[in-house]
Amino acid sequence: MLKKLLIANRGEIAVRIIRTAKSLGYHTVAVFSEADASALHVELADEAVCIGPAQVSASYLNAGAILEAARKTGADCVHPGYGFLSENSGFARACKDAGLAFIGPPEAAIELMGSKRRSKIAMQEAGVPVVPGFEGPEASKDNASDKELIAAAKNIGYPLMIKASAGGGGRGMRLVEKEADLEDNLKRARSESKQAFGDDELILEKAVIEPRHIEIQVFADRHGNAVYLGERDCSIQRRHQKVVEEAPSPFMTPELRAAMGEAAVKAALACHYEGAGTVEFLVDKDRNFYFLEMNTRLQVEHPVTEMITGQDLVAWQLAVAEGEPLPLKQDEIALNGHAIEVRLYAEDPAQNFTPQTGTLHRFEPAEGDGIRFDSGVRAGDDITPHYDPMLAKVIAWGKNRDEARRRLIRALENTAVLGTVTNQHFLARIIANESFGRGEATTAFLQTEFQNDPSMTPSDIGIRELALAASLFSQGPDSQQAWSNAPATVTPMKLATTEQTLDVLVRANNSRMTVNAGADQYELKLVSAENGRACIIDKGVRQVCQYHRQGDHLYLQAFGQTLTFQDITHQPASGNAASGTGQIKATMGGALIDLLVEQGQTVKQGDTLVILEAMKMEHPVKADRDGTLTSLRVSRGDQVKRNQLLAEITADETAEDIGR
Repeated sequence: MLKKLLIANRGEIAVRIIRTAKSLGYHTVAVFSEADASALHVELADEAVCIGPAQVSASYLNAGAILEAARKTGADCVHPGYGFLSENSGFARACKDAGLAFIGPPEAAIELMGSKRRSKIAMQEAGVPVVPGFEGPEASKDNASDKELIAAAKNIGYPLMIKASAGGGGRGMRLVEKEADLEDNLKRARSESKQAFGDDELILEKAVIEPRHIEIQVFADRHGNAVYLGERDCSIQRRHQKVVEEAPSPFMTPELRAAMGEAAVKAALACHYEGAGTVEFLVDKDRNFYFLEMNTRLQVEHPVTEMITGQDLVAWQLAVAEGEPLPLKQDEIALNGHAIEVRLYAEDPAQNFTPQTGTLHRFEPAEGDGIRFDSGVRAGDDITPHYDPMLAKVIAWGKNRDEARRRLIRALENTAVLGTVTNQHFLARIIANESFGRGEATTAFLQTEFQNDPSMTPSDIGIRELALAASLFSQGPDSQQAWSNAPATVTPMKLATTEQTLDVLVRANNSRMTVNAGADQYELKLVSAENGRACIIDKGVRQVCQYHRQGDHLYLQAFGQTLTFQDITHQPASGNAASGTGQIKATMGGALIDLLVEQGQTVKQGDTLVILEAMKMEHPVKADRDGTLTSLRVSRGDQVKRNQLLAEITADETAEDIGR
C-alpha cells in the first residue's frame, strides 16, 4: 500500500494532484523552487521541500534534489505531473532504483514514445497508420544529417514538416513550403530542439494541410487490460500549442471513434504500457487518421475527459500504480454531455501573444453550474518570467455543446483578472465564433478566422472607457458612496494608457459624471464603487464593472475589455525615451540565448538583434531605427530583466546633416 506521494511539479497540476491524493487518504509532499516558496501548491501539501533556485534546470529538472526530498520526507511514490520530468525515462528509472513507485508508465515505454523516429517505426510495425515521412536511412541510425534530410525531402514533396524527434509543444517544429527554405529551417529547428530537449535529432513528415488534431485518452494496467475513454479535439492551436480542447469532437462519428480508439489501444499494448497515456492523431477532411505521437503522461486537457466520463484520472493513475486492475471495462465507459477547456494565460494577444509578468492584484474565478477552474495561483501572487505563463484552465460542461459554449463564455467574462494582461477576452471570442460554433475548426482556424479580429489588436480606448476610468480616479480608491452627496466639482486630470496620454475634465454632480476629452463628451452615473466592483448606469442600462486601484494605477475590466490607466496629473514631465530612439530594452525578463549582432555594426529598423527565452518561448528583440550599434550591454547567456537596456543605436549622419 502506497502512503505518501511526492508531486515532482508545480502550479496548477501540482494543486490538482494534491487534492485528489488527499481525498484518497495519501499524505502529500510538494517540492518548490525559491521563486515558488509561497505558492499555492506548497501551502496545500502536508509537507514541502525547497529543491533549488528559480531556474528550472536547478530545481524542477534537478532529479537528484527531488529524490533527496523524497528520501528526507519518507515518500514512497512520485507523481511527475506534466512537463518537466514527466516523460524522462532516466527519472522514472531513478525513482525505481530509489525504491519509489513512479506514477507513470515503465521507462522503456517512455523512452520509445519519447522518440518521434522510433515511435513511428514501432507504430508502423504494430499496424497503426502514420504520416508518410522520413525517420532516417535505417532503423538503427540515431540522427540523420542535414544532407540526408534534404535528399529525403525531394521524395516526400512540399509542404512538409520538420519535427524534433524528442520534441513537444511545437518546439523544434517548422512548416516548410518550398525547397529553398529547407536548409535554414533545419538549422533553426536543430538549434531550438537542442536548447529545449538537449537533443537535435530531426525527422520529416508530409504536411497534412488543415487537419483536425484529435487525441485518444488510453489507460492500461499491469494485468493486460487497456481501454480508451473517448477523444479530445485539440485542433485550435497557436504555434502548434493547444488553445482550446473539447470532448467529444464535433467531427467524430461512432465508427471513427471506434476505429481510432482501437488503434490507440493497439499502440499502448504494443509498448507494454501502464497508466494514463494519450495517443495523438491527425485527421484529414475525409476522416483518414494518422498517428502523430503518444504522450506518456497525464495531459493538460484531461479535465474535459473527466467531465464527460465522470472519472477521476489521477485516482485511476494511483490505482494502477498500486497494482489494481482498471476500474472499468471498455463497454462500461459512457460519454455524457460535452466539455470545453481553454487555457487562461498571462499573455497579450495584441502584442503577438508576448508573455506578461506582474502581480495578480485581483484574481476571482467565476463560479456556476458546470464550471471547473483548475489553477495554481491566487490574488497577490507574482507572475514571473521563470515558468510557463498559464494562470488557469477554465472548463465548462453542458448537456450539449451549445450549453457548454454559453457557460464557458460567461465564465470567461465573469472571471476577474486584474494586474497583468491575459488572453481572457481572446478566448471568449474564439468560443463565441460562428465557425467554431458549427464545429468546423481545423488547425488553421486562428490563421483564417482571427487575422483581423479586434482581440488581436490593442484595445480601443474610447470616450466611454475614459469616462469610467476618470470617474473612478476622481472618487478615490474605495469611496463606498461617501462622495455621492458631495457638491458639484470640476476636476482636470491627465490619464495615461500604454498607447497614449489624454487630458480629461471630469464634472461631477452627486453621482452623475460628465467627462470631456478633446471634442468628445460622455455622461454616466456612478451608482457605487466598493470592494472592487463599480455599479454604473450607462445610457439607461445598469451594469457592473470590476476594478482595482493600486496607487496611481487603475486596472479596469469593463465593456468586454481589460484596460490599465495611470493618473499622471501631478507627475513631472517624463524624460523616458520613446519608440524609435535607439534605446533597445528587454521586452520581458528572461535568458538571452542568441546574440545576432556586434558592437559597431550597422543595422536597419526591424533587424533582430538578440533573442530572449522566457516562459518556454523565444522572443526576438528588434532594432527600432536605422543606424550604428554604438553600445552592446549584454552577452549570450545573460539573465536580463524587463525594460533592461540591452543596446543603443545611434542614427547615422545623412548627407543633409553633414551639409549643415
